[in-house]
Amino acid sequence: MDEPAAYEHHDPRVLWLKAGLLAVWAAAGFGVCYFARALDFAVGPWQFSYWFAAQGALLVFIAIVVSYAWAMARLDPEEPLSPEEEQAGG
Repeated sequence: MDEPAAYEHHDPRVLWLKAGLLAVWAAAGFGVCYFARALDFAVGPWQFSYWFAAQGALLVFIAIVVSYAWAMARLDPEEPLSPEEEQAGG
């Protein structure tokens, strides 16, 4: 039986990268907001919990996207596919 296209073999480095960035996303999106009241120190005139919920999580998400794009550019194969390989599906 042939393997479906959805089960293509992926580079384990890419899978670990995705898992790590997903863990960072979960920690920033849920962890900090869940424990926000325990984060009781000031950043400027605002409490850290308010600052992180309002601005910090967004900055973490942007950093995740930038780091994913940078890492995928480095993990991409050096040689582009030839037209024959592209038509054959890789």
